[in-house]
Amino acid sequence: MHRLEKIRQAEIYGVRQKRTFREAATRYLKEATKATLCEDARQLKYLDPYIGDLPLEAVHMGTLQQFIEERKFQRGKDSGTRLVRKRTINCALQTVRHILNLSASEWMDERGETWLPHTPKIRLLEENDKKEPYPLSWEEQARLFAELPAYLAKMALFKVNTGTRDQEVCNLRWEWEQPIPELNTSVFIVPAYAVKNRTDRLVVLNRLARAVVQEMRGVHPTHVFSHKGRPLYRMHGTVWKNARKRAHDLKHTFGRRLRAAGVNFEDRQDLLGHKSKRITTHYSMPELENLIEAANKVCGQPGHKMATMTILKKKTAPIRAVNLAAS
Repeated sequence: MHRLEKIRQAEIYGVRQKRTFREAATRYLKEATKATLCEDARQLKYLDPYIGDLPLEAVHMGTLQQFIEERKFQRGKDSGTRLVRKRTINCALQTVRHILNLSASEWMDERGETWLPHTPKIRLLEENDKKEPYPLSWEEQARLFAELPAYLAKMALFKVNTGTRDQEVCNLRWEWEQPIPELNTSVFIVPAYAVKNRTDRLVVLNRLARAVVQEMRGVHPTHVFSHKGRPLYRMHGTVWKNARKRAHDLKHTFGRRLRAAGVNFEDRQDLLGHKSKRITTHYSMPELENLIEAANKVCGQPGHKMATMTILKKKTAPIRAVNLAAS
């Protein structure tokens, strides 16, 4: 009855139907197809107590302020708090901004009116607490992997040897594997919908990544990585959360090790899945062989020559030397 009255008012008086942010967020989660939708859902869960019941017109920087201030300090299960980086808060604000933009431009009601008359300006926070990524040394990598349970250690080993993102590792499916019998190996082609930059992603396997894949073969029918018989939609767990500061650098570590090993820029782009003007899933056999050879340069076999790379930091911080595999 209440809905019919809203429609009647809209028809007779031209009153735009009121919708809550929760309604808009629900529609967004149902219709969106982006690779990081699970992360958006997580951010919206944090936002809901603050703005879920508000009409769309009432969602702006003023009503978001309490969320911003309280989100800076996240309370954990152990009743402690930890500082949340501004980049994480900005992810939530970007999701709000996107939903409001859709409400003001694409989503129409029965009368052809947009859900919102205009989009309020949602300003992002200045990310002055951003952590600079740095490559892990072999010693740091060993310590990190020793802290992880076996299933996460395998995922982390795969990640640091392929340059894949967390979601690409978690979502990796057997149906995406492409055998290359001529080279006695295989690669994975991650479809665009599961990749952050929305382009197909070639995942080249060096000998360590290939060993991980072989170990996981037959464990789960659809996904390469799983835990207790279920696919993992996030690399989670208390130990992983405690190690995240270093774990976030696994992709960066792979890239810097490639560079230290003398791998050229274009090959590094392809191996890291960076967006380029080239069609990065169309390769000749010699090109694939070259990429596999380049990826194998970062395996860090005992006895192989190691390249020492100096990491230059701010004047107040000491210069840090990191051992990276050459060949």
